[in-house]
Amino acid sequence: MLLRQLEPRTARTTAEVIKFALWPLAVMTVLNRVFIKAVNGFITDDFKPVYNASLAFLNHRPVYTANYDLVDPHYLYPPSGTLLIAPLALIDPEKSRWCFILLNAAAIILAWYLLLKLFKFTLSSMAAPILLLAMFSSETVINTLVFTNVNGCVLLAEVVFMMLLLARRDLWAGAILGLSIAVKPTLAPLVLIAAARGQWKVFYTAIGVPLALTAIAWPLSADPDKFFTRTARYLSDPRDYFNSAIVGNAAYYGLPLWLTWGIRILMGVMVLISLWLLYRYYRDDELFFVATASGVLMTAEFLLNSLGQMYYSMMLFPLLMSVVLRNSVMRNWPAWLAVFGFMSYDKWLSDRWQGLGRNVEYLRITFGWGLLLIVIACVLGDRYLAARREGRLQSGIDPEWMRSPESPDAVLVAPHRVAADSGAHADTADNSVVNGRETEQSLRAEPQPSAVQ
Repeated sequence: MLLRQLEPRTARTTAEVIKFALWPLAVMTVLNRVFIKAVNGFITDDFKPVYNASLAFLNHRPVYTANYDLVDPHYLYPPSGTLLIAPLALIDPEKSRWCFILLNAAAIILAWYLLLKLFKFTLSSMAAPILLLAMFSSETVINTLVFTNVNGCVLLAEVVFMMLLLARRDLWAGAILGLSIAVKPTLAPLVLIAAARGQWKVFYTAIGVPLALTAIAWPLSADPDKFFTRTARYLSDPRDYFNSAIVGNAAYYGLPLWLTWGIRILMGVMVLISLWLLYRYYRDDELFFVATASGVLMTAEFLLNSLGQMYYSMMLFPLLMSVVLRNSVMRNWPAWLAVFGFMSYDKWLSDRWQGLGRNVEYLRITFGWGLLLIVIACVLGDRYLAARREGRLQSGIDPEWMRSPESPDAVLVAPHRVAADSGAHADTADNSVVNGRETEQSLRAEPQPSAVQ
């Protein structure tokens, strides 16, 4: 009788079957990542220095005392971030770590839900289990939870900021961005999107919130000045370990300075070209502009800055989700080859081909970020050149077929896009579809970020 109740009463579409198959896979993957992998932990522990710093702050002891000559994770958050995370030390370390894991897991799940809403999908759409499974299968989510880092909360701040920015809630958008910057400045480049859209009020709270929190934290800290005189200097110096930025791998492989700067400048020019084309021709296509520009800015920050680690790639989820938009720059295979480079949890270390495997493992993140920026610049540049050739720059650079209503070949079909009373329309659903570097002595170990970032 139970099995009979599970049988469908009518024929199901391929989309419905895929949803039924993916939901249990997605849910069980989430449970495994949170309650098994994350709780088990790993030799890399980003939480321990955070907890110790919080405890020192609450007891008015020096916080910025790390020995930067070691490759162990260091505490690198500013005084404003120390103030916000200090409550972690009010309970014992183990329970505090579990709470921090749950907080970041909840933030990632909420960001998943808000991303669905942002791109106009519902929980009953096929996009919901696909996105959830993809997120919790990625290196960035797995290692954020296993290493117990704050990246999940930063992702949530990014998505909420985008939603508030699109809703023209400028002061609230700036406040969310400011809270994130107060802990770690990863999302700081996103203020450029607000500037491009003329939403200047965002700057009031984006700058004001971290300044206010710093002013509050300063008299409560034993050594707040050491962050600026000691820690900030360490952060600005590129290192040759656990660093997938161009300068990190260049230092590790011994590239000459002129070549390193040449690569950085070339990639920087591509970034500027992409941002100019987005600003010039896509500002009115608000969701596409915000999602794509944020992806370009975040990827450029990871690749061109002094420090880039694989699990920073979590901030690219809005760009990856933009694949459902008809004019998305992600609708090509090289873009997803790039995504594999910086999102896949696969390890490429080989017992048989040690040198080759090690190089692929170390370079795939850098190449992935670089390839993504190249693809975006090429896609937008090709659209611009085609539009100029055809004399239609005044109407934008998207070809006509991109500006017409979405057709059945959409990547994912949301329920509200399918007419329930039309078999032909229902059938359209069938068409839908740490970083790190090991030492020579520990090639079989998983990569370990060496700083709490």
